Amino acid sequence: MKAMIFAAGLGTRFKPWTDKHPKALALVNGKSLLQRNIEYLQQYGITDVVVNVHHFAGQIIDTIKSNKGWGSNILISDETNEVLETGGGLLKAKSLLEGREPFITLNVDILTDLDINRLLLFHQQHKPLISFGVTNRETSRYFLFDKNNRLCGWRNIKTGEEKISIDGPGLVQKAYSCVVVFEPEVFGLIKQTGKFSLTETYLDLAKEQLILGYDHSGDKLVDVGKPDSVAVAEKYFP
Repeated sequence: MKAMIFAAGLGTRFKPWTDKHPKALALVNGKSLLQRNIEYLQQYGITDVVVNVHHFAGQIIDTIKSNKGWGSNILISDETNEVLETGGGLLKAKSLLEGREPFITLNVDILTDLDINRLLLFHQQHKPLISFGVTNRETSRYFLFDKNNRLCGWRNIKTGEEKISIDGPGLVQKAYSCVVVFEPEVFGLIKQTGKFSLTETYLDLAKEQLILGYDHSGDKLVDVGKPDSVAVAEKYFP
């Protein structure tokens, strides 16, 4: 199984570190976010990993080389010319991820102990196009699900913006964990091009394709989005 770690972002919320470094190399208890996520995948036997790069790309590439991928086979998807966000980044890495098996994506600034084996079992049992981890934690933006965990929409509770793909009663909001299983056929179904978010793709595909949320509430999960979140992450990830 292959995986992709999204590590190309500008990290604007993580200044001043990201004025001179990529967020992917920010340290949590002496290990970078990138190393931690590579080692997280290794726990489940996943050692073929694509990493996309843009902001201070050379620092990431040099660190991977000097550490010999921390024991994994790392391929670089180079977005030096233009950062493409998660959706565009995934599409650019198509040739590196294509195959017959499902593949996984992670965001480099999310640390979690979600059990990938359980997520894969859920995916195999229900056979959706896409399965991704969700929890009941508080955030400002939520995906909306029906009683069968099917993705139906998205909501920003700060702005009141809402996008509904499948209307229905009693939709439940859950927070996105950024650990995702894709069937390889997804590449032939993505309509967006250029720079775009996976959220846009999910909501478009959900109208006709089965996309499911896997609830792993209770697991550790820290969004290391701002410098002050490092201290929180260090409590949970020694």
